[in-house]
Amino acid sequence: MAFDKVDHPVITIATVILVLWYTTTYLQRKWTHRRIIKANNCQPPPSYPQKDPIFGLDILFEQIKYSKKHKILERAIERFKLYGNTFTQRRFTPFIITCEPENIKTVLSLRFKDYGLAGRIDAMGPLLGHGIFTTDGEHWAQSRAMVRPNFAKEQVAHLDIFEELVNELISLIPTEGRTVDLQELFFELTIDSATEFLFGHSVHSLQKRRTGARDSTEQDFASAFNYAQKAIVADLRLGRLKYLRRDRKVGECIRTCHELVEQFVDSAMRVREQSSEQKALPVGDSHDAKEKQKYLFLHGLAQQTGDRRRIRDELINILLAGRDTTASLLSNLFFMLAKNPRIWNKLREEIAFLEGRAPSYEQLRNLTYVRYCLNESLRLHPVVPANLRFANTDTVLPRGGGPDGKSPVFVPKGCTVAYNVYALHRREDIFGPDANEFRPERWAEIRPGWEYLPFNGGPRICVGQQYALTEAGAVGGGLCTDTLFEEWDEGGIELVRVCYMDGGIEDSVAASVTSEGESGASWSRDSARVPDSDGRQFHVRQDSVAWKCPTCAAAQKSLNLMQPPIAYSSLGLPGDVHYATEGSSQDP
Repeated sequence: MAFDKVDHPVITIATVILVLWYTTTYLQRKWTHRRIIKANNCQPPPSYPQKDPIFGLDILFEQIKYSKKHKILERAIERFKLYGNTFTQRRFTPFIITCEPENIKTVLSLRFKDYGLAGRIDAMGPLLGHGIFTTDGEHWAQSRAMVRPNFAKEQVAHLDIFEELVNELISLIPTEGRTVDLQELFFELTIDSATEFLFGHSVHSLQKRRTGARDSTEQDFASAFNYAQKAIVADLRLGRLKYLRRDRKVGECIRTCHELVEQFVDSAMRVREQSSEQKALPVGDSHDAKEKQKYLFLHGLAQQTGDRRRIRDELINILLAGRDTTASLLSNLFFMLAKNPRIWNKLREEIAFLEGRAPSYEQLRNLTYVRYCLNESLRLHPVVPANLRFANTDTVLPRGGGPDGKSPVFVPKGCTVAYNVYALHRREDIFGPDANEFRPERWAEIRPGWEYLPFNGGPRICVGQQYALTEAGAVGGGLCTDTLFEEWDEGGIELVRVCYMDGGIEDSVAASVTSEGESGASWSRDSARVPDSDGRQFHVRQDSVAWKCPTCAAAQKSLNLMQPPIAYSSLGLPGDVHYATEGSSQDP
């Protein structure tokens, strides 16, 4: 046909033009790369040996393997020891992995605009929408401006709610030798405090557990939220291969989560409509006025935007952070205290002056050893153990290249830079030969900068970090004043590992209360006697510990803490032990 005769030359010309354009673009990009490399004296970092240097499937399978063994973080440290503090691999695109403070500082602060969230937005967006944890640029700046006022000192300093919740939690520690998942209680406590703090109305998870009045809507939400988080983890691990995975249930779970949060949005919109009436009410004029004042966060969001979806997205972002991060911190803290009676006793000595009362905000700020314990828990077990950024442009990292790892490293546009906080916090050249030990006293001697990143750093540093630390200190201090741990004469430390999978490993600390006469029940012939650091002896069964505890009542009781591997915020990324999604980015 005549059309075909005309068409063939057109196709040929178009093909030639396309090839020339691609070749020219490629050569220009390579020339730009060489220019940047030469100008900055960049050298390549060590390469991780791969069988599949294109798709990185061997790395994906390795992650799955070690994740099933609950050893993925330990494996990360092994890789750093083998290949240095910065090395590279490929998963479709270049992938740089680092635990070098100067590199992390460059990514998060010095060259902040060179990096973005990119792939994380794609994976987390369906659940979290366009909120503070899933946006870049102007949208993120607006989100941060909307959220930040809610975490001012005036908001954080009110600790009454924490005292009530601690009392509620203590009432749920059972008697008669039964056990309870303490981390589960911590997660319920933090969702109660978060909803009270953010919305002025607690969902009363602990209270409903105590009374048995479990709300089916909340149960559906929790189940759906956890399932959606697991899907996020799978997508993050698969990267560009995530489109090969199809799961219809994910969409249903996300809809369930959004519908519940939209109830809070309705409250926010009502606040917006009634704002003029609220301003007319004198402060402290009535109980109703005080109740309305609790809606400050919702009121602030609604005053800044009438976009229902925007409000919903910000709320679900903050709910995620408010629930996961502090609960993980508390779980990890009590896990470590369970293994260290000397530290527990020293902690109690510091707060003995409270005589059972919850600390005030000012008192909490002056509890030095409490702060040391929180810092050490966050160092040894950061709730967001790893994170990543994507290069928006060609850029440079200051260290990691060359045989000695001290030369700059070129980072091409599109490259992923993953930074491992867990490995950073356990570097012996930074924290000493005892970097893997829980020693709160080290904080009297050190003042780390970018070597310590429990709440990220730079412009995206967690806006809620003071709230998280205040809540953890208040709750931890409250439990210390109401409960006394003492090592048993006949054998004392029993650690029982309690693990369950939830988008990775979500670990728990379980507790039980038994009568004095039943205290020997935890001893078995599988235990062994080992000396404590101060010369005292304890019976240690493989994997665990138990301490004797005369609690606030006159009767003697014992509290057995059952250890998990360690809890991590659901805000993690591929390579983290618990993912459900960032954190604490958290990393707003």
